[in-house]
Amino acid sequence: MGKFIYGSPAISVDIDDRTLAHLKVVIVAKLRRGESFAFSWERSKDSGSGHSSIWLNPAVPLDFEFSGKREPTLNRAWIDELVQVANTPAGLRILPEPPERPPRPA
Repeated sequence: MGKFIYGSPAISVDIDDRTLAHLKVVIVAKLRRGESFAFSWERSKDSGSGHSSIWLNPAVPLDFEFSGKREPTLNRAWIDELVQVANTPAGLRILPEPPERPPRPA
C-alpha cells in the first residue's frame, strides 16, 4: 500500500501501489503543464467512509510513496481513462482498471 501525500500541513491517503503509479503519471503530467484540478477518492471504513476531494495546484508540495520495490507495469488504457476524467469539471477520481489494449502494429 502506497501513500499519496499532499500539502503543508500534509494530508496522506493510502492507495495501492498499482493505482498510485497510474495516478502519478496523470497528476505529474497535469501539474507539469501548470494545470490545477480536483482529485477525489473514496475513504475507507477505517477513515470514516464517504469521500474526499482536494484541489491540486503545482505550487503545493506533493509526494508519492510506494511500498513495493518495483514499479508496476503501466496500463496505457487506464492512463487514458484517468486523463479523460481528470479533464472534466469534476476532476480526477480513481476508476477501475480496464483491460489492457493490444499493442499497436508498427
